[in-house]
Formats: sequence, structure tokens, C-alpha cells
Amino acid sequence: MWGVLSSFRSDVLSNPELQKLLADNPWIVPVAWVLGGIALGWLIEKALLGYLQRLVKRTKRKTDTAIISALHGLPWIWCMLGGMDAAIDAMNLRPRLDTILVNSIVGLVILTITVGVARLVTNLTSLYSGHSDGRFPSTSILRNLAAIVVYLLGFLVILQTLGISITPVLTALGVGGLAVALALQDTLANLFAGLQIIASGQVKVGDYIKLATGEEGYVTDIGWRHTMVRGLSNNMFVLPNSKLATTVTTNYYQPEQELSVVINLGVAYDSDLEKVERVTIEVAREVMQQVQGGVPTHAPFIRYNEFGGSSINFSVILRGKEFTDQYLIKHEFIKRLTARYRREGINIPFPIHTVYMHQPEQLK
Repeated sequence: MWGVLSSFRSDVLSNPELQKLLADNPWIVPVAWVLGGIALGWLIEKALLGYLQRLVKRTKRKTDTAIISALHGLPWIWCMLGGMDAAIDAMNLRPRLDTILVNSIVGLVILTITVGVARLVTNLTSLYSGHSDGRFPSTSILRNLAAIVVYLLGFLVILQTLGISITPVLTALGVGGLAVALALQDTLANLFAGLQIIASGQVKVGDYIKLATGEEGYVTDIGWRHTMVRGLSNNMFVLPNSKLATTVTTNYYQPEQELSVVINLGVAYDSDLEKVERVTIEVAREVMQQVQGGVPTHAPFIRYNEFGGSSINFSVILRGKEFTDQYLIKHEFIKRLTARYRREGINIPFPIHTVYMHQPEQLK
């Protein structure tokens, strides 16, 4: 780009009349280069990138979308910096000042390239995680780590380009990193706990978990220090990564999302248990087929398990597609089973306690 701008500049400035005008007004050329660079960048941003964005929307290729998104806002900055470089060259500044300004522009170019690469890496991380079947979860900790690595490499490239030796910088970072590690032990413990959670795959974003302390909900993000969990009340609670890594946790999405839905019932002692089993299973199959969240391929069954105080107790085992489906399944099953029992004459007894009163003889 800079070669094209320099060639264009030499052709235009060969006009004698223009040379006289520029000699009387030396500020025109630098301002023209800067404004020209901004105009060219705006044109590329609006025309070229706008066209590519429309094209990507039609093709729906997510990789192309990630690339275009990473470039947003950068072409006009690059063109503006190119115009500033040409303007500095046209002003015939002192060599020392010229060198400082040119190096500053080069540093800004590398910085903007670093920003673009960091955006691209972050976008590709999110994109890949969405197609990895949970093997590579999309969490803020991974996206931030990827961006930090890119920014650190870009910073070292800028120093090397400016002629600053990076060896002392790396040494200082090593010594400073030890001091920071000692000062931020809790933060680093949560950081590495978060990385361990992600690497193990035992808890992922989107899973429904329940802690031994009673908190439960959907995991929405695993960050530097905390794991964000959204409860069924739609409230968020913040869980330190180190606590999640050490506490007993039930994951209702592992090894699969489907779960058994157990409903405990009881019928009167004089009931025909064969009929009770048949009617109950018919209602359970109907619920599995018709209620949202039920698993149609599941064959419900019941198990008698106790002679209770006023009833013969049993459990009905249904199946839901995920944790929250059990509430609607239980709701519909209880309604339909109660209505069916009434039609079939099956009695669900009230709790009964027989009390024997002993009247002692009066003392004489």
C-alpha cells in the first residue's frame, strides 16, 4: 500500500504549477495525504467489507463471518496510518523526529494487526466450540486466554520492531510473574481450577448441576475466578472455581441429559394390584407419548415396595429428556392418573392412624 501511495505522489507532484502552490502552502500535502487515507479507508470499509458481509450472509459460512467480523473497523485505520506515513515523508522533518514518528506508525500498524488476529482467534474459538460436541467448550476463560496470548506476542513483536531487546523484558516478566503469583494465590487457584474443570469435561457450559450445599442451576459461563450458574428462579449465583472443583457436584447432564422421573404413590389394601399396575402403566405410556419432554421410546414400569400404614406403596418410573422436563411430566401424570383411578374405582386412601385408648381401672 505504501509503495502505491509513493508512486502516486511522485506523479502528481511533478506538475510545475502544483509545485509552486505547494511551496507556498506546505501544509496542503500532509493534510491531503491524511484525508485521502481516511477517505480510502472509509470506502474500503463501507464498500468492500459491506459487500463481503452481504455475500457471507447469503452463503452462511460461519468461518467467513468470523474473518469479516475480525476485520471490522481496521481497514480505515490502516489507510489512515498509510496517509500519515506519506504525510510525514512529505513534511521533510528532522531525521530523529521522522524516525520516531515512522516507528510509532509501524507500532500502531502492528497493534491493529494484533487486535484483528485476537478478534479472529476469539471468533474461531467460539465457532469451533459450537461444533465440537462439548469437547471444547466455549467459555470466557478460554477466549480471554487466547486473546491474551495473541496480545502478548504482538507486544513482543512491537518491541522487537522498535529495536528494543525483549530478553530483559522476558527476564523481568519471569521475576515479576513470581511476585504476582505469590500475591494472587487465591486468584491463580481459581484460574487453574477453572482450567481443570474445562479440561476434565465433567462440568460444561449449559449443564444443569446441583452442589452438595444445595445450590443448583444451569452453568452459563466458566470465567477466570468464578463459574456463573443460573437457577430455575432465573437468578444468577457466583461460584468460585476452586469450590466447584472440590465440592460434591451432581451433574444432571452427564453421562446424558435424559433422566428417570420417579413418582411415589399408594393404593388401598383391598385394591386389585394387577389392575393397578395395568392402569398405571397405560397412563404413564400416554404421558410419555403426549407430554412435552417425555421420552416416547421409554417403557414405563412400576415397582411395589412397601406395606404402608394405610396403603400399599409403589413407585412409577418415567423418563424425561432433561432435568426441568420432570416438573411437567409429574404434573400431567398426577392429573391423568387421578382421573383414571376414579373411573376405574381404584382408591388412593387418606393417611390413617388407628389409636387404641386404654382406660385404666380407677384406683380404690
